[in-house]
Amino acid sequence: MQPEILFTREEIEREVARLAGEISRDYRGKCPLLVGILKGSFVFMADLIRLLDIPVEVDFVILSSYGSGTESSGEVKVIHGLEQSIEGKDVLIVEDIIDSGITLSHFLDDLRRRDPASLRLCVLVDKRARREKDVPMDYIGVQVEDEFVVGYGIDCNEQFRYLPDLCHVKE
Repeated sequence: MQPEILFTREEIEREVARLAGEISRDYRGKCPLLVGILKGSFVFMADLIRLLDIPVEVDFVILSSYGSGTESSGEVKVIHGLEQSIEGKDVLIVEDIIDSGITLSHFLDDLRRRDPASLRLCVLVDKRARREKDVPMDYIGVQVEDEFVVGYGIDCNEQFRYLPDLCHVKE
């Protein structure tokens, strides 16, 4: 598989800066809990946090509905959950890519039951073509068609995370 660039690192930097500005504005005077969904969001979240000008708390979860394939299995597994309570907190989920929406829909439903003060979602890549579950997104970086995206922390069977650009690979 040879990756082809969809968005350059410079384009990604501009989108992350735009998102950071919107988030900083919307959460002014608050200290939101940013919850990164591992493994794919770690690069995006690190860059995003460095551009925020508000205090934040950070936590991570590991969710899976893919296994080792490129198609969602439809079964969501929580491999590592939150380490702190979110009751009464402003929670911002940070996700690398939304594809089918199954994983995020399940996770957001679970978080809503934990009584956060607010719950929002920031996603770097929105891939609407494969959406099976509607997921409300508050902050969206870029949109792509039905392409398998890698790079900038996003993988395909643990490959390509190191690429500085967002690329697509043909299966």
